Amino acid sequence: MSTTKARDLRDMSDEQIRLVWKDAAESLFRLKLQAQTEKLAKPSEVQKSRRTIARCQTILAERQKQAASTT
Repeated sequence: MSTTKARDLRDMSDEQIRLVWKDAAESLFRLKLQAQTEKLAKPSEVQKSRRTIARCQTILAERQKQAASTT
């Protein structure tokens, strides 16, 4: 999984961000399962997935808050 920068996410539509979020969540799930059964080749991938999920949630929350304040 490649790291998705916040500025790249901000250029995406909400649907694209949700897809990135879904992919990161699936990746995190697979990595956690793999960590339970064997040693991970790149343990930092877990942290990268978690951070990508957090970035997606933050940007979507910002947009939602901004939309609520403009209406």
